[in-house]
Amino acid sequence: MSSKLRTSMVYAMIGVALLCGQAPVAQERTPDWSKVQIKATKVSGNIYMLEGQGGNIAASVGEDGIVIVDDQFAPLAEKIQAALKELKITDKPVRFVINTHYHGDHSGGNAPFSNAGSTVIAQDNVRKRLETGGIAGNGGSMKIENKPAEKAALPIITFEHDVTVHLNGEDIRALHFPSGHTDGDSIIFFPKNNIVHMGDDFVRYGFPFIDVASGGSVQGMIDAMEKATAQLPADVKVIPGHGALSNLDDVRAFTKMLKETSSTVQKAIDGHKTLDQMKQEKILAPWEKWKNGFVNEDAFIETLYNSLTGHKGEFMKHN
Repeated sequence: MSSKLRTSMVYAMIGVALLCGQAPVAQERTPDWSKVQIKATKVSGNIYMLEGQGGNIAASVGEDGIVIVDDQFAPLAEKIQAALKELKITDKPVRFVINTHYHGDHSGGNAPFSNAGSTVIAQDNVRKRLETGGIAGNGGSMKIENKPAEKAALPIITFEHDVTVHLNGEDIRALHFPSGHTDGDSIIFFPKNNIVHMGDDFVRYGFPFIDVASGGSVQGMIDAMEKATAQLPADVKVIPGHGALSNLDDVRAFTKMLKETSSTVQKAIDGHKTLDQMKQEKILAPWEKWKNGFVNEDAFIETLYNSLTGHKGEFMKHN
């Protein structure tokens, strides 16, 4: 994993804490937002990927206006707007923001974009979790308390299964995949441009953070990847929640790792091994290359164990 991606992930977790209520930790290591640069890369046609601090943004930019998928952090909203204008494609505003899920490194910019006139769209559970707050975490050592979001940050349009935005000659479809990274995940398809934004159901930093406390599960993440992959052309361009532009081979390698590691932990569970025994025996050592500064082997063993056994952690507030 690159140092840039590792730093991004650390800042992402800090940013979630900062924006969602864990201020004492965040204040010690808050990013210097003034130094964050927004990089825009053309993916295909009129679709761009924007990288800054937090989750990757997909942007459809054209004569009808702009649709963005995710919006990183509130302090970066003006920089994101400026980066879109610098493309010199349209002077029209961001008309719609689609959230792939509720975490602050993907939805933290909702309020400033909403206040600037954008309409925020998300799956039903995204609004519920932003509105009520609660605990995000892997059911073990990773825990973040989320305070209720301000009214302006709440999605105005929500959907249960899917919604399509018809803009700039594209049918931008958000499709809900339940119980993967969270219980409000959406994968966003740009069929005419042959692009998909996977949100945090697919990331490039290694072992993923699965928010078991917010209804996520490794089974749901595997299911999302397999079902989404089955719907996509072989040459589709994949925008991950974090990391470099990808392809289906990358997604398949990620899915293979999820299936193998979850099978290993399930076998240990079936053998009546405790969580501590699994850690001591380093049962995920064969997948060591996937560890990262955000989710190491022990944290991922916890994630898989809690996901497979249905344990969401004692701190869970939100149903």
